[in-house]
Amino acid sequence: MIRNDIELLMRGTEEILPLDEFKKKLERSERENRPLVVKAGFDPTAPDIHLGHVVLLRKMKHFQDMGHTVVFLIGDFTGMIGDPSGRSVTRKPLTREQVLENAETYKRQVFKILDREKTKIVFNSDWCSPMSFTDVLGLTAKYNVARMLERDDFANRYRDGVPITILEFMYPLVQGYDSVVLKADVELGGTDQKFNLLVGRDLQREYGQEPQVIVTVPLLVGLDGIQKMSKSLGNYIGINELPREIFGKVMSISDELMFLYFEMATDVSRDQIKKFRDGIADGTIHPRDVKVILAKDICAQFHDRAAAEQAAAEFDRVFANKELPDEVPEYIIPDSEKTGKTIWVVKLMVCAGTAATNGEARRLIKGGGVTFNGEKITAEDFELALPAEGILKVGKRKFVKIRG
Repeated sequence: MIRNDIELLMRGTEEILPLDEFKKKLERSERENRPLVVKAGFDPTAPDIHLGHVVLLRKMKHFQDMGHTVVFLIGDFTGMIGDPSGRSVTRKPLTREQVLENAETYKRQVFKILDREKTKIVFNSDWCSPMSFTDVLGLTAKYNVARMLERDDFANRYRDGVPITILEFMYPLVQGYDSVVLKADVELGGTDQKFNLLVGRDLQREYGQEPQVIVTVPLLVGLDGIQKMSKSLGNYIGINELPREIFGKVMSISDELMFLYFEMATDVSRDQIKKFRDGIADGTIHPRDVKVILAKDICAQFHDRAAAEQAAAEFDRVFANKELPDEVPEYIIPDSEKTGKTIWVVKLMVCAGTAATNGEARRLIKGGGVTFNGEKITAEDFELALPAEGILKVGKRKFVKIRG
């Protein structure tokens, strides 16, 4: 049975266009007990899903729980074009091998949020790859250049003389054609996808279909409280991270930002969120206690409640009582890295897995977040004397036992 909760479906959305059509589709689906086809596309441009992606996945789950058909579209074909949304220059396309490798990790991760039995996973290469050149020309005839240049990023690049490839014009057309093939009733996407979603409406009309309603969700602000969540910016929470990492990262955000996370990344009621705000304002609730509730909620979504409680207890031991975590990974410096009586700390951080690159290691040292046996390392060229044994701490949450 279809049971629509319009208030929940609208929660955390930026726009629903057109809203009256959305309500009519929901009413008709409930009256006829016919599930809507709800589509969301994900280009596998990176291997990890983070909390920013989860905002959209959670909205898919809301539709799913109400009985609608959720289609998780992996844009393996569009991923090789490169989405130009928000780009000031041409995006570098991915290879077929990169796309497929990333797509496999997506398939493994999404079921932390979505119901595996109720989710339809499709690849748009299934219908795009067989298209002939005649088919592609027919698709291009459904849209015009003037409409494409209404898009802000294209318009700005055209005005500034920055090249726009014809290939980039194809991206919104292919995304829109996906909606035609799937006969989508609703398409979900971030606010930066609005133009592409609207192209889908236009193409469905051109192909004689009832146009989809588009639902956009805001882009989640990252841990820094400034820029959108992004792995490349290092301000993200990955859904495959350890419970203590997720918990600690949530605890690091600002008091004001936590309310945005409550709204967009949890199902905590708005009434309860208001009580938290009011309690903090009148001094009856400490902000840290509210943030703990948020951190446990988010942690439990990707692991379980027991793991969230354990992460909270460990957080208290490490930060309140200045103790080490229960489990500290060990890194034994191999002989191949011992070229003398010392080892460059930047190299050690990368080898020990506490920084992804030398550049990231340097930034962490410059920010004052690196210590060895409690002594802060302040110089990027610091050499650690060998043999060495002790605790390398990077940031607030990463600990590694060094030996060698």
